[in-house]
Amino acid sequence: MQPQTNYVIGIDFGSDSVRGLVVDTGNGATLASAVVDYPRWKQGFYCTPKENRYRQHPLDYIESFERCIHELLSQCDRQVIDRIRGLSFDTTASTPVLTDHTGTPLALLPEFAEQPDAMFILWKDHTALAEADEINALAKHWKIDYTRYSGGSYSCEWVWAKMLHALRHTPELRTKACSWVEHCDWLAGLLAGNTRPETLVRSRCVAGHKAMWHESWGGLPSADFFEAIDPLYNLFRGHLYTKTSTSDKPAGQLSEAWAQRLGLRPGIAIGTGAIDCHFGAVGAGIRPGTLVKVMGTSTCDIAVATYDEIGDKAVHGICGQVDGSVLPGLIGLEAGQAAFGDIYAWFRKVMAWPLKFLGPEGARLEAKILDRLTEEAQQLPLTEEDPVALDWHNGRRTPDLNPRLRGAIEGLTLATSAPAIFKALVEATAFGSRAINERFREEGVSIDEIVAIGGITRKSPFVMQTMADIAGMKIRVLDSDQACALGAAMFAAVAAGIYPDIAAAQQAMKPGISDEYLPDPQRQAIYEKLYQRYRRFGAVQ
Repeated sequence: MQPQTNYVIGIDFGSDSVRGLVVDTGNGATLASAVVDYPRWKQGFYCTPKENRYRQHPLDYIESFERCIHELLSQCDRQVIDRIRGLSFDTTASTPVLTDHTGTPLALLPEFAEQPDAMFILWKDHTALAEADEINALAKHWKIDYTRYSGGSYSCEWVWAKMLHALRHTPELRTKACSWVEHCDWLAGLLAGNTRPETLVRSRCVAGHKAMWHESWGGLPSADFFEAIDPLYNLFRGHLYTKTSTSDKPAGQLSEAWAQRLGLRPGIAIGTGAIDCHFGAVGAGIRPGTLVKVMGTSTCDIAVATYDEIGDKAVHGICGQVDGSVLPGLIGLEAGQAAFGDIYAWFRKVMAWPLKFLGPEGARLEAKILDRLTEEAQQLPLTEEDPVALDWHNGRRTPDLNPRLRGAIEGLTLATSAPAIFKALVEATAFGSRAINERFREEGVSIDEIVAIGGITRKSPFVMQTMADIAGMKIRVLDSDQACALGAAMFAAVAAGIYPDIAAAQQAMKPGISDEYLPDPQRQAIYEKLYQRYRRFGAVQ
């Protein structure tokens, strides 16, 4: 008798949409896929880009998730649906929200339904710069430097800074605020029927990389530390956590109520969530020596290392090192660029400015700009005198966090064309990527191969070849356009008990490689000199 086939659902909450897969756990084959945009976000609600304010309503997540699941199940027959054994999430991070004593996001309370500070604060929101500065200043003088395993700095993109900013900016929230929760933890708790702050299962991945959780100091930094910054932090005292869970562990089981809403069987495993790029790295087959680059609007660079390789070392200038954040039993390391594809999109908007006066025809022409720029840019000769740009349009995340840095370009002449500027911007993003590679190596982290995932890897051979030429390494592109959701599916299979560990799930479910980009030795030599110009230019900013 043949063993029955099992299936799982992997869900990836990105910046703009939720994506989902139904996956055969035996071979990783995709049976169904769906992508659903966040309706309020798509209309630009609650965001003020000039102020770097980006908020998402919890109803966007709930409604889009339900629709995504329904679309997935509509593509499956009943036999498949009845054999779905588990579901896991990944989300952007740090994307936290203030909650009341029941763990309900404050924006779901009637009195705060339209208050942006009561909503999820998206990862790229930079409104908490001042609060991050205060955290960093005290950390350097406190008896424990809680930023030690966060690369030596705490970011305005992360939870503690964002929550304090929300409480300061909108005082009326203090009447209801009791705790906070990250997006991935709230979703798992919501489906399992356990959102209470004191009992909710918290992700090791997001706690370690964004909230300074570390076992050596007993979990989160002490309440005394935060209350020395601002007594407002006292609102959270007794309503947070000390323990965390790795993503191979279940966060609970699907509740009866949500099973009915979704059309799934109650009791299936709900996996502990994690950051989207970390699950993407797992979907890409990460192992020691592999650097996975997740390339989209921004980038996230993920590596893992053994305990022997890292020892007691604190890797400086990255976004954190956390035991078990990527693969249980290994140290997970995160770095990344605060803007990548967003830089290309920005230049497209600059070029398209006059087109807004042409109505629909202007929009049609704008959609073609990047394709035409790419066609022309890749035909340009490469010389040591080419313009050089800095990729810090949204600040610098790594190496060495500084959100106040700005993009720049040098070497312009009256002969510099739009394609030449675009080429310089593409090269700048690749230079920034190489700087991350070099920081990992300087800190003793092995990089033997690079695997790339994300939308840009499958859309722009020009960008990918430039990356290979500048990195001086072969770059392999994963044969999947939903690697993060696939990684979530792998963890769902482990949480459901189908596989004993994530290595076994990866072995069975990992996709192949679709493309490889090899560095061109002649171009690599010229890029070496341009990269040194990039480093010198950046040093004076």
